[in-house]
Amino acid sequence: MPQLVGKEVGAIGYGLMGLTWRANPCSQEQAFEAMRAALKNGNNFWNGGEFYGPPEYNSLVLLERYFEKYPEDADKVVLSIKGGVNFSTHQTDGSPENTRRTIDDSTSQLKGRKKIDLFEHARRDQGVPMETTFSTMDKEYVQTGKIGGVSLSEVRADTIHEAVKLVKIEAVEVELSLFSTEVLENGVAAACSQYSIPLVAYSPLSRGFLTGEIKSFDDIPKDSMLRNFPRFQPGNFEINMELVQQVKDMATKKGCTSAQLAINWVRALSKRPGMPAIIPIPGATTAARVEENSKLVEISEEEMKEIDETLGKFKTAGDRYPGSIPTDT
Repeated sequence: MPQLVGKEVGAIGYGLMGLTWRANPCSQEQAFEAMRAALKNGNNFWNGGEFYGPPEYNSLVLLERYFEKYPEDADKVVLSIKGGVNFSTHQTDGSPENTRRTIDDSTSQLKGRKKIDLFEHARRDQGVPMETTFSTMDKEYVQTGKIGGVSLSEVRADTIHEAVKLVKIEAVEVELSLFSTEVLENGVAAACSQYSIPLVAYSPLSRGFLTGEIKSFDDIPKDSMLRNFPRFQPGNFEINMELVQQVKDMATKKGCTSAQLAINWVRALSKRPGMPAIIPIPGATTAARVEENSKLVEISEEEMKEIDETLGKFKTAGDRYPGSIPTDT
């Protein structure tokens, strides 16, 4: 089993974003059922964010309420929290002042019910030296035991090479899916392997595309932010559906769901030479979907080769994010 901050975690983690960061979040009761199902299935690495929802109902508020009801689960969960956004400018802010604010606010929202094991700025702040940000995090929060460690989010390889000289990096969170294989080719996965840093793969289902549930642009709720993402735009959508169908065909042949094939393909990459430990963190808002996403499916080398050949013939249409959102920082 992979380890994060010296603690064993399941082969598949659990992304909390969808439980609070949407126009109409699911009920708290439903969220709790999904969270309990994640733990029951061994998905004890949970990934949330300070800005995953408004301050009155973000990941931390939900987690505080969950651990109030189930205090016995606090020590079972390895918790990663993403923050660093300046709520006045709505930009990443790695200054000492905002770094203190984001960690202090996140910690206080948990009300002492759970320690944050990993904390990461959502993006690298290009205007503040990393040494300044990490010095604040390490000296004032890691060394004092207020948080467990520092991780990176949505970074390029150069940032990893620089960061490891400044502070112990416990994990690197980047997008990785059948639709988004960039980190396998741009040096990010290689850097993680070089320094034995686990790679946390967010959006392993490409924001729901690879579940097979979204069959047309009209299937996307009108209040969903996905309508603004390039890969879901008409024109791109139809092209990308070709890969969705091919994944579905391969999954049917294997006797699993499209989601299970996609998640376990990400997991199986860990076995390849030169790859780090890779932990996919699919999100889900129902216990049933968590159960589906949690199933460990072994993919043979022959099947991996077949997937490689499929990906080699397919070019994803559209960028990962709208142009206004920084990537590869």
